[in-house]
Amino acid sequence: MPKKVTAAEVAEVAGVSRTTVSFVLNNVPGMRISEETRTRVIEAAHKLGYHPDATARRMVSGKTSVIGFVLRQSPDQVFADHFLPQVLSGLSQYASSEGYYTLFAPIPLDDNSDGYTRLVRERHVDGIVLSGPRSDDEELPKIHAEGAHIVLVGQLPSLDIPSIDVDNVGGAKQAIQHLLSLGHRRIAMITNAPLAYTASADRRAGYRQALEEAGLAYDANLVRMGDFTPQSGYRAMSELLALRPLPEAVFVASDTVALGAMQAIRQTDLRIPQDLALIGFDDIPLDEYVDPPLTTIHLPAFGLGWGAAEMLIRLISGEEIRTRQVYLDTELVVRDSCGANQNKS
Repeated sequence: MPKKVTAAEVAEVAGVSRTTVSFVLNNVPGMRISEETRTRVIEAAHKLGYHPDATARRMVSGKTSVIGFVLRQSPDQVFADHFLPQVLSGLSQYASSEGYYTLFAPIPLDDNSDGYTRLVRERHVDGIVLSGPRSDDEELPKIHAEGAHIVLVGQLPSLDIPSIDVDNVGGAKQAIQHLLSLGHRRIAMITNAPLAYTASADRRAGYRQALEEAGLAYDANLVRMGDFTPQSGYRAMSELLALRPLPEAVFVASDTVALGAMQAIRQTDLRIPQDLALIGFDDIPLDEYVDPPLTTIHLPAFGLGWGAAEMLIRLISGEEIRTRQVYLDTELVVRDSCGANQNKS
């Protein structure tokens, strides 16, 4: 009987990651993968005679066939976030295709029940995807050292845990460079979350780098903290609107947080983008339908969830994860809130 060709072998011949092979061959929506890369993957699969087969993974004995999707946020924060459902959709669809159920577990920071450690130690799940890791997480190093199967949506460079993420620094720089190209110089920022969340710290770092590379000083007084929700964006923007002189533009590092920021602006005599330009981060489905439509940085949310589940189930099945940090591309999506379209008209 001929040896079964693996997806890892297709990835090696095509010169891409194992996750990219999964994205291409499953036609995962929302991914910005070049036609040249798609062609290489498909040609490699045909050349090698690759045929995906999930049966072997489903037959692994002694497993619960459940994976956990864990967030260190309160339920109110989770259910206010319009980005997370797309991540969960990608994760659960891949898990289902491999015969796994998904347990969704928002665990707030003040939870005193050992958080997600119990999920792993008491074998309620075969492994977890942890979304939005924090630099001050004390549980994660412990269960990682115990050999738990973990994949991060986000990253913690201090721990060698497989992860899938976007370039948060680069995406934030892209947003600020766009505002700079429109002539804005006094640019404020509202973070997506407290800075203990690594994605938040990275997006602020990108904001700062873009300003400094343009010869502009970083001003901490122009930075306010969001906390996942529209309400936090409303509060942060209200504080920025009290500054004199006013900012010319604001980068909000979460579209969900930006919804609240837009409401705060609407309650003044200021107009978007004529008086205050606005740019977000995530590209949630609502962005096209707010007034004005929100310019933002597109993240492949469905692909992040799909890729995380794919990596985790490979870990559970005993496969070697050669590419332990996978980065997906971001893309600037220009709509009306930044003023670029107005300048062209």
